[in-house]
Amino acid sequence: MASTAGFAAVFYSEPAVLGLLANVVSAFLLCLQNFTVAHTGLRPQEAEDILAGVHLILIGGFVQLLAGFLAFRKYDHLGGAAFLTFSALWSSYGATRIITAAYPSLQNTTLPLGNASHLLPTGMAHLSASQSAVAGLVAYISISFILSFCSATVNYIMPFIFGAIALALVFEAVALFGQWALVVSGVIELVIVICGLYGAVALLFKGITQRYVLPGFGHPLFNVLLLGSAQKRSSKAIGEEKKKNTKYAEPMALGNICDTISPFLFAFYFFGYMKNFCVGAAWISIISSCQLLSSFYSYLRGDVYYTTKYGVHSLYWLVMSWEELTLTTFLGLANTQGSRLGMLGGWFFLATACMLFLMSTHKDTLEMLQNASFIILTTAFIHQIPTPGAYLFLGAACSLCTALSMYATFASLINSIGEKVLIPVGGQAMSSSALQTTLMAAKVFLTRSKNFPSGTSAEVPDALFYICNGLAAVSAIQGGFGDPTRQQLSIPSVLIPGAIVQLYVCRIQVQGGRRFGCILPFCYAAFWGAWTWLRFAGHLVNIGAGSSEGFTAGSIAFLVLNAFLIVLASTFNVVLLCMTLAMELLTVCFLLFTLENLPLPFEIAMLSIFSIICFYGATASLANCMFGKDLMMMGPPLFTAESSKKDTQEPPPCVCPKSHCTSGLRTIADLLNTGAVCGVPTDTVYALAASCKHPQAIEKVYRIKDRPQEKPICIFISNLDQLRAASPPISPLLWEFMENVYPGGIGCIIQKGEWLKKLGVGAGYSRVGTQDSIMIRVPDLTVLVHLIDMTGPLAITSANPSGEVDSTHHDMVISRLGHKLEGVLCDGESDEVVASTVVNCTKIDESGITIVREGCIPAGKVMQIFESVKNRAV
Repeated sequence: MASTAGFAAVFYSEPAVLGLLANVVSAFLLCLQNFTVAHTGLRPQEAEDILAGVHLILIGGFVQLLAGFLAFRKYDHLGGAAFLTFSALWSSYGATRIITAAYPSLQNTTLPLGNASHLLPTGMAHLSASQSAVAGLVAYISISFILSFCSATVNYIMPFIFGAIALALVFEAVALFGQWALVVSGVIELVIVICGLYGAVALLFKGITQRYVLPGFGHPLFNVLLLGSAQKRSSKAIGEEKKKNTKYAEPMALGNICDTISPFLFAFYFFGYMKNFCVGAAWISIISSCQLLSSFYSYLRGDVYYTTKYGVHSLYWLVMSWEELTLTTFLGLANTQGSRLGMLGGWFFLATACMLFLMSTHKDTLEMLQNASFIILTTAFIHQIPTPGAYLFLGAACSLCTALSMYATFASLINSIGEKVLIPVGGQAMSSSALQTTLMAAKVFLTRSKNFPSGTSAEVPDALFYICNGLAAVSAIQGGFGDPTRQQLSIPSVLIPGAIVQLYVCRIQVQGGRRFGCILPFCYAAFWGAWTWLRFAGHLVNIGAGSSEGFTAGSIAFLVLNAFLIVLASTFNVVLLCMTLAMELLTVCFLLFTLENLPLPFEIAMLSIFSIICFYGATASLANCMFGKDLMMMGPPLFTAESSKKDTQEPPPCVCPKSHCTSGLRTIADLLNTGAVCGVPTDTVYALAASCKHPQAIEKVYRIKDRPQEKPICIFISNLDQLRAASPPISPLLWEFMENVYPGGIGCIIQKGEWLKKLGVGAGYSRVGTQDSIMIRVPDLTVLVHLIDMTGPLAITSANPSGEVDSTHHDMVISRLGHKLEGVLCDGESDEVVASTVVNCTKIDESGITIVREGCIPAGKVMQIFESVKNRAV
């Protein structure tokens, strides 16, 4: 049974209060320091700088991180992206202060040979570690201006706050080279403090009183719709019918912000403006963690493509940054030319980038261009390219990636805020059905020649799980035992994907609570961690093959443990079974190494086979999960207990067809047309539906729910054109308001009349609504719209016994009311945990609208829509 845990967006108060206060405190700290330095001429000493850095990380970083989490759960696209971005900014700036204070030797590090030093302008060759932070500051300046402009479409306080942050960063960057800019920066930071405090107080009063007491919020500087007009034909994916998810804000803007900042820092480095990548690695590690959060929120929204994409991008930036840190801090490029030639991890990144490009061909043009730039970037990262040319190639590729991601950031923010395609992103190169046909070609060929079942469907984190293990395996390939430089260089590309990011996969597996849970990725994370510790870092800590008795015992224990994982994998699919079998052989290689008896060609062959299995598993899992079909074969389970489950499982108490099958819709439609009551999904929570042509069915709804007779039942129609055809006496203002809120989670109460019979209500006229009014809603759910087209208007009420919580999964409807219903249309988990927002529009021309019930759409947003419509009408 589905869990009822979770909170709707409206249940969260105002996380922006926390985010604004975090910016206020951080800006005030910097302001005090800047004025002190400008007055005394003395920069902070080591302890003072470390304490300032710790305060920036704790307050500007962690506190604002919490605000970003809550903003995402409040369905606040702008707030979620902005607070997490500024959390990364203050954390990075604080980390820079700690690094430069704790390691003053970095201030005088000479530029390693080959780091494109000939490109440096005069006077730039001696950037200190603290001054190298200017690259990150410039990147965040650009993002802050974008956030400032986008926030002007929401209210007129945040644009000044975010704009002041951008200007403060400009002079903070200048102050790294000239002390005069400290005063200007301090003055601007005082503006941040004043505006931020006012904004926090205004939102605090709004949260307490549930209305806007102080001005500044609720009314934007300009309407977001002025930036463009909605396209009649969606550019996202023709034929890709997906429910609108309003539980969490869209994470695409945050992911694009991360893909703007990371390549900008790398471009600054590859073009030779940094002599040491210590500070750069800290900044990229923090922003890459934010990109993992965008991957996590994509997972919570059930979007496997962006879960995988942002996970891969975060993995790439982390691996590349820590590899460059190892080069510049510990080894030096001049000593690594030969060792880099044998590193193969870049090829797996390239293959993964090509896979993501293929999977994006049914999305918009901008998404394809971003993936194409990532292909160029991963190509430049291949270690077999000579370093001098590779660095210029990488710098140009990073610049291209930055430009595309910056535009994508702006487009995704504006389109998310407007909930329409206002900023052009281009159309599709290939239809969804054509891509599915292409992916299914190999499967069709095999299944025609052999009677081979296709296997089971994939889950959201599977693709990222296979990618992490495949990359670790390719990067672990070594051409010999006597190259400590290559071993040290290989540490990031094996440890980060194999152990660190795979722990993130464990987290989302736990969130899903299915199949193996976190067992498989956690065990394999431990394996790659041990592999890195012994094989690549052993020479650094004086552990070798002859002094590794503990690793010998551990490898034997893992052989036994993995044998149990093989048995479990055999109940799922062939690909996972092959992967666990290959892992067993890799464990044998690890054991032989500890016994100083390893045949290296055998290990290379097994690592190669393991990585090929992982790449196929990642491609198949991503394709199958994206489209919800078995497009690419994963192979059937060798052993299954399904037959025994079917024998003991009780049949459902009513007809329960699946929503994605046309036959399921027809079954429920036939039941409704004969006067039955059925449970159906909506764009909010599950509901009970009865045909308006059968008044006895509507009466039955009251009995099923134990619903008081004085509580009216609303009706659902499939589109606004149906209402126009009935010619109700509706004013132009109300028509305009309905056009802006339909389809969606807002229901409008309007005057009742004989026109309802033209709408198709028929004999149920007296059973719906009140004597004088009725609530009408157009749902934003393709499945339900198709059903209404087959049945006519439906009388709808929430599928729960009166007084109890709403049903958010078809299992809840079946278990609570299934024995009283004729059928339930099964559509999985609902997109909300509370019902729609109800608005009384009966007196819209005289006194405006009133909120009868606040549901999934916040009352403030409803009023904002109405004010915008009213102003246009005037």
